[in-house]
Amino acid sequence: MLVSSRYKAGVGGRTITAGLLAGMALTAATASAADAPSTTATLLPAPPVIDGDVTEVEWAGAAVVDGHFIQIEPEFGQPSPFRTVVRIGQTNAALYVAFESYDPDPDRLAAAVTRRDGDLGDDDAVGVVLDTFLDGRTAYGFATNPLATQWDARIADNGRTTDEVWDEAWACASRRHGDRWTTEFEIPFAILRFEPGEDRTWGLSLMRTVPRRLEVSLWSGPAEDPFRVSRFGTLTGLKLGSREEKSWQLIPYGLAAAEEGEKTDLEIGGDARWRPSSAVAVDATANPDFALIEADVEVINLTRFELFIPEKRPFFLEGSEMYQQRIRQFYSRRIGDITWGTKAIGTVGRTDFSAIVASESQPIEGFDDTIRAHYGIGRLQRTLPGGSTVGLLGGNRRRGGIDQGSVGVDTTLFFTETLGFTGQLLSVHGPTAKGGLAWFVRPSYDSARTHFHVRYTNLDPGISEDFNAVGFLRDDDRREFDTNLTRNFWIENGPVEKVEAGANYNRFYSHDGTLRAWALDAEVEVTFRNGFEVEIGRIDDYQLFEKGFRNDRTALEVGWDGRDGRSIRAFAARGVNFDSDLRLYGASADWAFGDAWRLGYSLTRLELDPDPAGDTTWIHVLEGLYAFTPDLFVKLFTQTNSAIDKVNVQLVGVWRFKPPFGSLQLAYQRGTSEAGEVSTQGDTVFTKLSWVF
Repeated sequence: MLVSSRYKAGVGGRTITAGLLAGMALTAATASAADAPSTTATLLPAPPVIDGDVTEVEWAGAAVVDGHFIQIEPEFGQPSPFRTVVRIGQTNAALYVAFESYDPDPDRLAAAVTRRDGDLGDDDAVGVVLDTFLDGRTAYGFATNPLATQWDARIADNGRTTDEVWDEAWACASRRHGDRWTTEFEIPFAILRFEPGEDRTWGLSLMRTVPRRLEVSLWSGPAEDPFRVSRFGTLTGLKLGSREEKSWQLIPYGLAAAEEGEKTDLEIGGDARWRPSSAVAVDATANPDFALIEADVEVINLTRFELFIPEKRPFFLEGSEMYQQRIRQFYSRRIGDITWGTKAIGTVGRTDFSAIVASESQPIEGFDDTIRAHYGIGRLQRTLPGGSTVGLLGGNRRRGGIDQGSVGVDTTLFFTETLGFTGQLLSVHGPTAKGGLAWFVRPSYDSARTHFHVRYTNLDPGISEDFNAVGFLRDDDRREFDTNLTRNFWIENGPVEKVEAGANYNRFYSHDGTLRAWALDAEVEVTFRNGFEVEIGRIDDYQLFEKGFRNDRTALEVGWDGRDGRSIRAFAARGVNFDSDLRLYGASADWAFGDAWRLGYSLTRLELDPDPAGDTTWIHVLEGLYAFTPDLFVKLFTQTNSAIDKVNVQLVGVWRFKPPFGSLQLAYQRGTSEAGEVSTQGDTVFTKLSWVF
């Protein structure tokens, strides 16, 4: 992530047609546009060599932005103390951007992240964000650090949703100098969706982070959120009439796996990509390879509800930002190892669309046989003024002639830069749901310093089983109230640099009026200028299951962050959990060794007394990475969970090469499985080759 995760909030929506709301959003959009800076993309005579060396000869004729970006943090609205010079140009095939990031103390540059899509907010970093449809709502983000580590993402809902699993083929390079560090980006038009034509205008944001002072600054700032697309500046004069792009791509793969005690397994499969226009993409997959997907990290679940597990499989990743609702109607982990699938993503005018169709064979419980399950998911989102949206989503699973799923509408509205609203209304279909409803409304206030929301949710009884055929719902039969207030304070002088405090209160009843739960969660975090951090948290809650339980937990976390890739943390918590005395403690460390080695380790200990379910456990997680180059690296992942006698090990070597684009992977793997599950996989060796034609 390029900036602090504090700015990211999950959203959903419900259709609202009142003209007054749309008018307020239009007023906010007009005011934002009037203040936005602008620059022009000039046509370069030749593409610059992407080596990190920004020379006047290569960049002659490029548009130049020279000055001090505007801070979001720590001094909102003030010019950054660091000068940044940006050059922008284009050819028929790509957009080119160069940064010269001046620094009076270059020895303090933080450059530790080497893993693609790692947390660049912990490093000195620069980024380019492009609103290619000028809709004030969606964008593509690209960023890097002095090590040329790539971060890319799809941004939706005017910055409320950031999908960092989106990966494409683009280039960057960085160099360090005595008074600055420099970076060059090459962003091919072929990886973007947009409307072609001459003299086009895109939304543009240029970003820089300086972790030694926790700084986030923007060329187009100030903004209440670094990814607030409606506050972007503009990039004019783009010539997009002629593009060097193939409309078809084939990506076959071959996989060989040798597992201890099993036959050697040889598999082939692949993907096909069709780009009928620069605004529409269609992908198909047959026998997709999920063998080398990293195991889910083990976590402690102190509730009686299902955990949400992030998706890691490539087929489901592109476009996933469109499905990130609060009441999540599409949860791709419901779909197992598909035999085939196809999806389409595109934009027509001010409407985005996405559709997924997939099929899998599922085992029949109690029988040595399988049954075919077919999935269909469709999504439409219409852009409104000011980055607001209204959308429609439908999801269905057909298995054994039975349809299960949901259809609903949602909205995200921005009335001003700080006042917003999200809502959602959906109907669930299936044998038990019988058209039951789920809905919520959530007005909110969001600024760079403060967040406040009030939410009311209604979930009808008996809908969860049918809804969860495709979606994710922990529980039903709820009438729920929730509110949250979070505020951060920046201290100009003294040992304390930042204080952040927040409290969340949640309470819900069943539809017959029975109080089922309430919870108060409060915490305070203090960040010191010397890098030390202290966080104190308290949770009090009540849960009704077979009887009423009073659960509580007090936690203390102490850490040190060098803001250069080195950090150490330790925590301890004590309380009561479902009539058992609870002790939870552990520690973690992340360390950068030079520019290539990265090592992370975490230890978690859970103790319950009494412990009838045997949940007391030790969890160890070790991760390591050695990067020869950003495209040639070796990574290690290993974890244990003593409660279920679980051991996962994965050692993978990856070489990404171009042109043509492809990858070669060699791996050793043992015991890979989903969170909370034991795998019987023995020692296994994989090799995989994929190629883009």
